[in-house]
Amino acid sequence: MESPSMKKGGVYTYVGQWPIYSAAWSVRSDKRSRLAIGSFLEDYSNKVELVQFNLDTSDFTTDSRLIFDHPYAPTNLMFFPSEDTSNPDMIATSGDYLRLWEIHDDHIQLKALFNGNKSSEFNSAITSFDWADFDTRRVATSSVDTTCTIWDMEREALDTQLVAHDKQVFDISWGGFNVFASVSGDGSIRVFDLRDKERSTIIYENPVPETPLLRLEWNKADPRFMATVGMDSSKIVIVDIRFPTTPLMELCKHKGSVNAISWAPFTGRQLCSVGDDSRALIWEVVGSSFRSENGDMEPEMWYGSAAEINHTRWSPIELDWIAIVFLNKLQLLKV
Repeated sequence: MESPSMKKGGVYTYVGQWPIYSAAWSVRSDKRSRLAIGSFLEDYSNKVELVQFNLDTSDFTTDSRLIFDHPYAPTNLMFFPSEDTSNPDMIATSGDYLRLWEIHDDHIQLKALFNGNKSSEFNSAITSFDWADFDTRRVATSSVDTTCTIWDMEREALDTQLVAHDKQVFDISWGGFNVFASVSGDGSIRVFDLRDKERSTIIYENPVPETPLLRLEWNKADPRFMATVGMDSSKIVIVDIRFPTTPLMELCKHKGSVNAISWAPFTGRQLCSVGDDSRALIWEVVGSSFRSENGDMEPEMWYGSAAEINHTRWSPIELDWIAIVFLNKLQLLKV
């Protein structure tokens, strides 16, 4: 079905049926420009919808059979992180639990629900997760119960659970085989190595006392760098893991709280950030000399939307496409 869409030089808009909070790009080589969007409804019942963008005609198409109900608003979405079409077509979601769904031509069905606490009917909310493309068997989740959990997606079982922080864990990101990092209400970034589960390394602490770090993105293309954002902060902090505790740089040009960040694929030189100021800023972070007279980093590009932007995802395989979501709209930006 052709879907309501709007086009404006390099900006393509899909109008959804619900407010949109989360988004993900497909990685499969036969579904390169397919996205998933997750609703943000205050009801128990929320939705995840698959949307196909045609790169040649710049049109969106949807199929009502490829929408599924989701308990609570999904906090994150990720497709199976491989281009190989011999892999099953699957998408993972987080909310009250981590769930794995199988995508068919005419329906989507629940394949697995991951529950690390079999002794209780209650589960602590999953704030986010990351599915490693270099080890597609493993998904790492972060939770409000202070733990990080590694799940084995093939066995559909818990692999490892760590008490990671002193407070809720808000985001998690793989940095390499066996290595991941997380951010928390305790204001720290901690790096973990699954080969030595007793220890973690604090590589950055929020200088604002008692203030959580909410977002973390490890640069998969250049794992020397990670980006983080504090609660109610208009700054993105870039950390070079070789020089812990002191930020490499701070990106300060947003005029409202930053809600999401996403690194460019392949080279990992650029970062997109979005916020309550209704702007998406694209920064040349690695090897940049792009500074204003007062020494602040200036964004390389920026785009203004009609409302506060909730989320952004750089396409993992199409370097010049970025997705942002606000209100009930999914926008694709050609950069």
